[in-house]
Amino acid sequence: MISTEKYPIMEHFFTIQGEGTYSGRAAYFIRIAGCDVGCVWCDVKESWDKDQHTTMTIKEIIEKITESKTDFVVITGGEPAMYDLRPLVDQLKSLGITIAIETSGCYPLQGDVDWYCFSPKKFKAPCDEAYLRANELKVIISHPSDLEWANKHAEKVLDSCHLFLQPEWSKTEKLLPLIISYVKGNLKWKISLQTHKYMNIP
Repeated sequence: MISTEKYPIMEHFFTIQGEGTYSGRAAYFIRIAGCDVGCVWCDVKESWDKDQHTTMTIKEIIEKITESKTDFVVITGGEPAMYDLRPLVDQLKSLGITIAIETSGCYPLQGDVDWYCFSPKKFKAPCDEAYLRANELKVIISHPSDLEWANKHAEKVLDSCHLFLQPEWSKTEKLLPLIISYVKGNLKWKISLQTHKYMNIP
């Protein structure tokens, strides 16, 4: 766990959340660099090496967020839970901003976020805490066998957790019919699509 008052930031921008429960909501994204999970289909591999990105102080991050006048921030990566997020999260909380995190669940989370989106990966096992904290389980489907793998994770989360299956973007045309059929037969699941890509926005 890296404790810091600065974070390596790959990018930050005001956009529309495209995935999961809050799809369609205006959100300020903070993409923190650094990841050791190594998903082969990751669409932001440039976020993996934190040393390739400049750092920003919490003050600088907050200034950008407040300029947007948003009430919703998504902390993503990379793997943001590699860092102690409490200093940043506490500042955002003091401004009345709702905070969501997108994480593989591989690290215990340091920070009191409002929404925990847990997206487990096969490349590194999640910690037990992720199943208890998850408000949303979002499983990326890149092969038909991933559907049953998703169910194994769904069995471990709380009953209140929202369950989403999301096709890996490059295989959407092939896998979406299969996912649609699966969700019709397994009503606890919903489908998440990367709608921001359809809308051609970041």
